[in-house]
Amino acid sequence: MKPVNPALQQFVTVALPIMVTLVATIWIASWSQNKRFDDLRSDMAARFAEVNRRIDEMVGRLDRIERKLDNQEARIVRLEERTSLLR
Repeated sequence: MKPVNPALQQFVTVALPIMVTLVATIWIASWSQNKRFDDLRSDMAARFAEVNRRIDEMVGRLDRIERKLDNQEARIVRLEERTSLLR
């Protein structure tokens, strides 16, 4: 059997496991970080959807109030015409 180069043997026994561990740790951490960003993104999307829904409700309410005020304005004009002294 051919003798193993001592520098290569040290690399294989010491440096290689460290490098594999480092690469695996970086890969797992980046995957985990991406998962967190995806969770954050989906949570923010849900919250913005809720805010948009509430804004749409508020706009609907304001439209109804505006229609009621328009009706009141027409009623006031009719009352003024009925009660005017200049007829």
